[in-house]
Amino acid sequence: MSNPDLDLIERRIADLVEGFATAPDAATADATCTRMLEATARQAVASSEGGKRLRALLAMDAYAAVGGDDARTDAVRDLACAIEVFQTAALVHDDIIDDSDLRRGRPAAHKALGAQSGDPALGVGLGIMLGDMLATASVDIADTAARALPNADEIVHAFLAMHREVEIGQVLDLAAALGPLDDPERMAATALDVSRWKTASYTTIAPIELAMLAAGARPGDARERALAIGGSLGLAFQITDDLLDVVGNNTGKPIGGDIREGKRTVLLADALARATPQERDELVAAYGAPSRDDGRVRRVIALFDATGAVGRSRERIAGLWERTRDAIDALGLPQEGRDRLVAACARFVPTVR
Repeated sequence: MSNPDLDLIERRIADLVEGFATAPDAATADATCTRMLEATARQAVASSEGGKRLRALLAMDAYAAVGGDDARTDAVRDLACAIEVFQTAALVHDDIIDDSDLRRGRPAAHKALGAQSGDPALGVGLGIMLGDMLATASVDIADTAARALPNADEIVHAFLAMHREVEIGQVLDLAAALGPLDDPERMAATALDVSRWKTASYTTIAPIELAMLAAGARPGDARERALAIGGSLGLAFQITDDLLDVVGNNTGKPIGGDIREGKRTVLLADALARATPQERDELVAAYGAPSRDDGRVRRVIALFDATGAVGRSRERIAGLWERTRDAIDALGLPQEGRDRLVAACARFVPTVR
């Protein structure tokens, strides 16, 4: 069944990105430059299409749950769309860092631009600039929306703080690949740090904080409540995503993608901590290798299951979800508002079979 809020969000994102990405007529008179500028603008729109829009929906539902004024819903929707545009910018850059071929079943932005230009290296450069353009667009959209809402300056400040936290998280994520494989406790702590900064910051914390600010909450209260709810929820979301990477998912991404990339996840840390010496040696050898083929990926997945790491991830998700529910209850919302916020948060932790 179609979700009216989702449909509105999808259409609005397309309009906002198209309006921002269109180049001024006076940008260049050169035909080749004009062609690539237009191709980059089209790719900005194409890269912004699709996705579950969990972040925007969370912001909209949180705003309604805490009693936000219906008259300001359009401005809040634009603010929610700004978060999604920022996510697209981050994904464009992520795909370059990971050298990914696909995104949402279509060529990654830098791959598409490389094909259109006939030069893969140029495609990477254009992809970097496309990500920058979308990140800038997200700030412009958020700033415009904030002018129609309470706490306008605080909303912009929170949005920019979200940018900074994700940037810190990306640095941590890249650096984590240098971590040793012989200290599972350290690996798990680092993976959770990365998840807090790179994922929870803009996936669950910022949508709730921005919604509460838009509803007129005091900035300190909005931040504290968003951290209490979104901090645990964001970690649960990331662990769920890591788990779905090995037990199956409906995202279109290939199974075992994190293993192929050699990512240091909580799942890997739990497997190493629970493994027999022989199993631990296998895991260390697999992740210490330059690459992992399909056979090795299947073996690592089997070890994740055999060591109990998969079950441990489910336990972690359940515990984090309970903390999220407790933090929502602590808001003291009317039953209807509480139920709406719980349902919005539950989208981030689907049942893992």
